[in-house]
Amino acid sequence: MSIHSHNHTHKTIHDFKSHMHYGWDKSLNPIAEVESGQTISYEITESSGGQFSRNSNAEHVRNMDFEKVNPVAGPIYVKGAQPGDTLEIEMLDFRQLDWGWTAIIPGFGLLADTFSEPAIKTYDLTKRNKTEFLPGIDLFLKPFPGTIGVALPEEGNFSVVPPRKNGGNMDIRHLTKGTKLYLPVWVEGALFSIGDTHAAQGDGEVCGTAIEASMETTVRFKLHKGKSIAEPRYEIPGPPTPEADSQGYFVTTGNGPDLFEASKKAIGYMIEHLVETYGLSDQEAYMLCSVAVDLKINEIVDAPNWLVSAFLPNSIFK
Repeated sequence: MSIHSHNHTHKTIHDFKSHMHYGWDKSLNPIAEVESGQTISYEITESSGGQFSRNSNAEHVRNMDFEKVNPVAGPIYVKGAQPGDTLEIEMLDFRQLDWGWTAIIPGFGLLADTFSEPAIKTYDLTKRNKTEFLPGIDLFLKPFPGTIGVALPEEGNFSVVPPRKNGGNMDIRHLTKGTKLYLPVWVEGALFSIGDTHAAQGDGEVCGTAIEASMETTVRFKLHKGKSIAEPRYEIPGPPTPEADSQGYFVTTGNGPDLFEASKKAIGYMIEHLVETYGLSDQEAYMLCSVAVDLKINEIVDAPNWLVSAFLPNSIFK
């Protein structure tokens, strides 16, 4: 048995591979049951599902099996949870970060049309608070789960790749330690799953990957009976990005009648800036945008054009 209880309130789920699945499906059998108030620790495998190592290269990216990406651990049956309730997930801890990766995967990402060649970068994550992106560029480690959610009410198996009303692959970089996420319950027991842990990410995850990393993740469950929400909500206990905010930002903008196209422009101009100012390659700049640059909607009312900004924190540069 690879699930053991330290006591009645805390369980640890080992051996991610025997507890993982690749889609939201209410017919899946639960791997464990919890009461409201219990905590679980998960040993989560990074989003390649073990296909990459710290020595991986572009060929490994090119040959990646897409059927095996973004696995999640679960589902967990929450006792008493019924459709119309809300499940609160409190992020308690993220540990055992060892190494991580960021990749450009052909056909995937905001600028997929421009970046058609695979690339991968790996990181040493053992220094706790920071990791080196390139000499002179250090990123702050802010671990969180990229994919977190509950089963959908509809019959069938639904891909974990897009976010949905049940949560899913939301890639919300703010779901760090101390945050509380609220998920609508759609089926009896909620059937909660989690995976795709990240060591760091920018808002937007523009190249399609963050710093993907395996880690032990601990969460606490709390059931709110009869409280209904339509889609996920969350609350954070303090300023979301104090490290990044500490030395200001360089910001590029993009505008247009389509937010997606405006975002592409803002990131394109940021890549130009990083290449010209810091001597990065196009691929390095694109990956840096994914792990450190925040996209923000500045204006969505002045038709026909909306405005998006890309925020580059000065604090990552030595």
